[in-house]
Amino acid sequence: MFKILIRLYLVTIVTFAMASYLVPGVIVSLFHERFMNYNIDMSRGMQALLVKQFHHLPPEQWPALAREIDTQFQPIRVNLLPITDAKFTADEQQQLKQGQGVLRIGEWGWRTLVVSPLDDQVAIEWVMPPDPFDMNVLYWSINVLIGAAMLGGLLLWLRPHWRDLERLKLTAARIGQGQLSERTQISQRSNIHGLATVFDAMAQDVEHLLNQQRDLLNAVSHELRTPLTRLDFGLALVMCDDLPEASRERLQVLVGHIRELDELVLELLSFSRLQNPALLPERVDVSLDEFIDSILGSFDEELEAPDIVLDVLLHGTQERFALDPRLTARALQNLLRNAMRYCDRRIQVGVNVTAQGCELWVDDDGIGIPEQERERIFEPFYRLDRSRDRATGGFGLGLAISRRALQAQGGTLNVEQSPLGGARFKLWLPV
Repeated sequence: MFKILIRLYLVTIVTFAMASYLVPGVIVSLFHERFMNYNIDMSRGMQALLVKQFHHLPPEQWPALAREIDTQFQPIRVNLLPITDAKFTADEQQQLKQGQGVLRIGEWGWRTLVVSPLDDQVAIEWVMPPDPFDMNVLYWSINVLIGAAMLGGLLLWLRPHWRDLERLKLTAARIGQGQLSERTQISQRSNIHGLATVFDAMAQDVEHLLNQQRDLLNAVSHELRTPLTRLDFGLALVMCDDLPEASRERLQVLVGHIRELDELVLELLSFSRLQNPALLPERVDVSLDEFIDSILGSFDEELEAPDIVLDVLLHGTQERFALDPRLTARALQNLLRNAMRYCDRRIQVGVNVTAQGCELWVDDDGIGIPEQERERIFEPFYRLDRSRDRATGGFGLGLAISRRALQAQGGTLNVEQSPLGGARFKLWLPV
């Protein structure tokens, strides 16, 4: 709000200052004759009185009278000057010789010099002095107060706009966090009511489409599990019979395909549940070293391979930390499977607890992930070129599920270059 207010105020005050400086000059130049006539009318009486006083005395007494009037009129200066003085232009000298007065106007059309001829040789001038310093300060104070009043007016005008825009921003943030039913609820009297209406309509369409997509995914996934289970059970019964070895091998291949499909359905269901905005993490205080140990225990068979070395690094005070064990374990399991799939021979799991939260990371010494692909790998069903083979690349849902599991707890999951040479997946859970 303050950035908008300052910019709007600067534009307003600069425009006001430029207008105050330029507009008077333009108006005076356009209506110069009217300003001249007005000032002549305003000064005619004073000129007549001055000339009359001088004409009551002989010319040799005029200098003394001029000094006396000059003293009385201070700070206005009154001087006797020859008509041929260099300060007068040729036209002004001609006017004075013809018995006409001379008048000059300055800023805002105000007279700065008035000259009246006493005869064909001498003229009397009275000069308006510039404003003293203290008056200039007062005038500037008036301008400052006007600027402050404009700032107050802008603040009053901007406040409801800022409030409604903040409401719109908060609604957009909540929808981005998965609260699809959130709406702006901005009053019809608001100046951005039209924008809010369009935004709410868009949010409603997005909610409807996402709900349809989630319901369809759930329905398809649930419906697929029943025939897949029947097929698996039926093939298991068939394999119990006495079959030729070639037929048994073909059936085992079919069983593998069916179980692969069943695994995909389970992944889809997991991803669908994590997309549910009503999902609330169940935070439980756990001992991090025991928690990590329990997760690694589910990989005992894979870790028994002699060509894979796994290290665990524990930093900071390993106290109990509040997290959702199910969601966090699912995320870590997916990352460990990913690391075991692409590492050369070494994996490292690290834990670091600080006052702000808990950081976990999974490193591998594989070929890593290109920088331009590091965000895309978290998209559902996206797999790198080198992992397009289903035998090594999975379904492309594991990393998407892991990130969503962390986001559901207010955390983050990112990937970067690992000190081991491969990829580092870094998990962050706030306190």
